[in-house]
Amino acid sequence: MKIAIAQINCTVGDLAGNAAKIADYAQRAKQQGAEILLTPELSLCGYPPEDLLLRDGFYHACDMELFNLAQHAQGITLIVGHPHKVGKSCYNAASVLRDGEIVATYHKHSLPNHSVFDEERYFEHGDEPYVMEMDGIKFGIVICADVWHEHAPFRAREAGAQALLVLNASPYHFDKQATRYETIRERIDEIGLPVVYTNLVGGQDELVFDGASFVMDAEGVLTHQFPAFDEVLGFVEFQDGNLVPGVQENVVKDEASIYRALCLGVRDYIQKNHFPGVLLGLSGGIDSALTLAVAVDALGADKVLAVMMPSPYTAQISKDDSREMVKLLGVRYEELDIQPTFAVLQETLAPLFKGLPADTTEENLQARIRGNLLMAISNKSGSLVLTTGNKSEMTVGYCTLYGDMAGGFAVLKDVSKTWVYRLSNYRNTLGRVIPERIITRPPSAELKPDQTDQDSLPPYDVLDAIMACYVEKNKSIGEIVKLGYAEADVRRVVKLIRIAEYKRRQAPVGVRITDRGFGKDWRYPITVRYRDEF
Repeated sequence: MKIAIAQINCTVGDLAGNAAKIADYAQRAKQQGAEILLTPELSLCGYPPEDLLLRDGFYHACDMELFNLAQHAQGITLIVGHPHKVGKSCYNAASVLRDGEIVATYHKHSLPNHSVFDEERYFEHGDEPYVMEMDGIKFGIVICADVWHEHAPFRAREAGAQALLVLNASPYHFDKQATRYETIRERIDEIGLPVVYTNLVGGQDELVFDGASFVMDAEGVLTHQFPAFDEVLGFVEFQDGNLVPGVQENVVKDEASIYRALCLGVRDYIQKNHFPGVLLGLSGGIDSALTLAVAVDALGADKVLAVMMPSPYTAQISKDDSREMVKLLGVRYEELDIQPTFAVLQETLAPLFKGLPADTTEENLQARIRGNLLMAISNKSGSLVLTTGNKSEMTVGYCTLYGDMAGGFAVLKDVSKTWVYRLSNYRNTLGRVIPERIITRPPSAELKPDQTDQDSLPPYDVLDAIMACYVEKNKSIGEIVKLGYAEADVRRVVKLIRIAEYKRRQAPVGVRITDRGFGKDWRYPITVRYRDEF
């Protein structure tokens, strides 16, 4: 008895394309002797379809494509995830297709409504188990969050299931695979059944799905581990009702996993939205250097344009390091001096600013000149501007609206400054592309003489630790102080987080790599009078 796993990259709304991919995998699986092909959650329409699920026409189109796909289920059983409407009720469903028929449909029981998930907005809870028998083995079908809770697995076992087939669209965040292992072992301890866990792969706006599908036996022993971040047609074999151990790929961890997630997120956002390429402002600093490396690794050097835009405060070493990096990577490169434009704008504004000292206004003016230039090139070429700011800056508002925040995709939006350094060093272990001086220099926006980031911010190791506690773990001021951080630093960072919300609301979408990013899972009011005091 052989089961095929379709760890595939689906595009939201591309019903015909997703169906064609499933049909292709089914044909290949059948040729290699598989009797079942298991696809990810909502594989027919892509995940998450969000408010497409509020449109009746979307369900009708999915139903038509599912019917057509069933015609390809000849000599193999397909288990396909799709949205399903029955009367006025809508469900997250999985249908069994066999010999041109839709044999049965299962409705997801547990609907996650936390973090990046909002399924109760669209779906109703199912309650009935579904078990099918193939070659003397009874398989229970469940969907993603079902296996994170006990209800659906218990119902499947009560209905006679001897193994669980799980369709998943489980998004990546750092160290997510360890959490999946732990959760599945908890379920196995409770129900005593093996689990075949198939996960989606690919980028969808801010979310990245890492695949990393796996299988565990009834003792919680990992019998199969498939690769992460790649499409895979994998196979799982049962003999006499028992799992036969199979492929054991090493799942990338730490810096390698985050770097691959960033590359996949960029690649799919650009390709699925049909942009011809990308461009970015290259400053000679570490954030733009890492962004450039990711862009080239994701898309190829021929799809990337780097633009250096020196101001009166740009150091010569910033220009030198930028020129060296573009040579190492082989990307197109332009230098546009913003000093003449800056001078004209200062002259234009002089009557209004007469008698007032220079401040962040002049700093932001330089950033906005650069944003204008990049957006002009984007409009003319059709390429998308990648912004280069990191999560630490986004946390405390150390970024300029319509300046360095101007663009279409924020590669490092969920990457702290600490991780920017770690990822830059990691990338150089694969082949040196970031000049060492970019990594070792004190970080600076270079918008005024002798400027460094720490003129305005706590050291990044302190800032990032406080940010992680407050933003990602919801710890209070008092709890963070008890961890050993100076109360003045904690209160300062928390205040900056609060007053920067209006900026974050206007920031472009970016890859999510932590379990709490500034996107779907961060929903704070801009206008608010509550203050954290304790």
